[in-house]
Amino acid sequence: MLLVIACLVLPPVVTLVQNSLFVTNPDGSHGAFTLDNFAHLVGEKGILASGWNSVRFAALSTFFSLVFGASLAWVVERTDAPHRSLAYLMTVVSLGIPLIIYVPAWLFLLGPVGPFNELYRNLTGNGGNLFNVNSIAGMVAIETLGWLPMSFLLFAASFRTANAELEEAARMSGAGILTMVLRVSIPLAAPAALATGLFIFIKTLQAFDVPKLVGTSAGIKLLTTDIYDDIRAAVPPRVGHASAYSVVLTVLVAGLMYLYSRLSLNASRFATVTGKGFRPRPLPLGRLRWLGGALIWANCIVVLVLPILTLLWIALTPFVRPVRVVAFKSLTLDNFRVVLGSQGYLELIVNTLITAAAAASVTMALMVVCGWLVARRQAFHAVTDQLITLPMILPGIVLSVAMMDVALRSPIPLYSTLTIVVIAFVIHFLPFGMRYTYGGVLQIHKELEESAGVCGASPGRTLFKIVMPLLWPAIMAGWVFIFLNASRDLSTAIILAGPDTKTIAVAIFDRAVNGELSEVAALGLLWSLLMSSTAVAFYLVMKRRGTMILGM
Repeated sequence: MLLVIACLVLPPVVTLVQNSLFVTNPDGSHGAFTLDNFAHLVGEKGILASGWNSVRFAALSTFFSLVFGASLAWVVERTDAPHRSLAYLMTVVSLGIPLIIYVPAWLFLLGPVGPFNELYRNLTGNGGNLFNVNSIAGMVAIETLGWLPMSFLLFAASFRTANAELEEAARMSGAGILTMVLRVSIPLAAPAALATGLFIFIKTLQAFDVPKLVGTSAGIKLLTTDIYDDIRAAVPPRVGHASAYSVVLTVLVAGLMYLYSRLSLNASRFATVTGKGFRPRPLPLGRLRWLGGALIWANCIVVLVLPILTLLWIALTPFVRPVRVVAFKSLTLDNFRVVLGSQGYLELIVNTLITAAAAASVTMALMVVCGWLVARRQAFHAVTDQLITLPMILPGIVLSVAMMDVALRSPIPLYSTLTIVVIAFVIHFLPFGMRYTYGGVLQIHKELEESAGVCGASPGRTLFKIVMPLLWPAIMAGWVFIFLNASRDLSTAIILAGPDTKTIAVAIFDRAVNGELSEVAALGLLWSLLMSSTAVAFYLVMKRRGTMILGM
């Protein structure tokens, strides 16, 4: 198993380093050692601007995601505000909607012809715009709204298990709700805030869809968009230059991952659940209950309702136009007919379902074995765990660049095939699958396996007959998580997908870049309906069985 994981993880890493440190000859072979690619990066003025834009974009998106996500999680988990289940419904539905679909919706909502700027001009008589969506502020706003459901989910798990006695003691001592939150609740949530903040910062640093679709038209470049442009916009593709960019971004992410691991070592200082029994009790808000309910509804409307209604408007209009009464006469279902009746769109759906399902199945099959080997500390467990964690430091666009070169050098034709996309997804999601199976195996006592061994069962038979049936809920939770995320992943597939092997996310990106927003909206709505239904159905089944997925 160690050999299988090494064959998956190491080739893209080695290829990335080779392309950045060695001359690439016209025939594709590597020549002499060189630092020219990194020298060009240092000599370019653009890398400093791109690096600064990347850090600024990630930091601001992380900050606002933490503030809004933590506020919503505290209201839902620690108070008696009404309609709290609505927040979880918002989260589950959002899991099935790719962020790339949100982008056109918010570009329209906050754009020059959108309702917000239109209302501003009507009220003030000013001919300008209230908000320029093609800016760092616009990028941050869209990225924040995309991460809000996940931020809420990560904070909710922490607030749900926090010992309420400390907050009750503060209230009994005369502290108001605001004082209690500032002096007790927020400090107790520090580990969750640090972990969630670093996770979101790393992911937004790797973001590609929002920076490309929103920032490029305003001349705002980030490291991820520079990597993409070096491969797709440059003629011939600047593979060495893109690899050097990728190494810089990977080193930055690796440093953040190391910082996160160091912070995790001190998490025990914030433990509040001890051997003494406790039962988390909701904090009564009294007359402020309506305010808590309003916050929940506001988040649901902004994150879910507004984008979906906007996509519906764009999909029902023959061309993008402002929301006005006169425009209702031109509403049509033609875009939905085109999507449902086109063989090309059907192939996109099939490609996406095949790649997502195959990636989820292969990943979880591998991680069942690896999770058991690592949890039971079998031979080479430490090396196996480290290899599986390695893809965490590879941003999706970086992995895509590396896998492109691997596919081109492979003796088997792989480039522009679904196979290379599936392999890339498997590598990308290995660490996530490992967390599900490893945690599940730790909950299974070793005496069951020891009893099977006493009865003469081999380790393999014990794994398949004893461990796997008990591990099935964790396997299914991991499978659905990977399936949903692979079906909405853009950056990992963007360079690998060919004309006939595009996924839904790649196709939506290409059409959005070309301005085909009406068909994009129709396709996005239909796909979101399918994936959201899958997410909701699985959530209800797992909830009925008492199994938690993603902390819900």
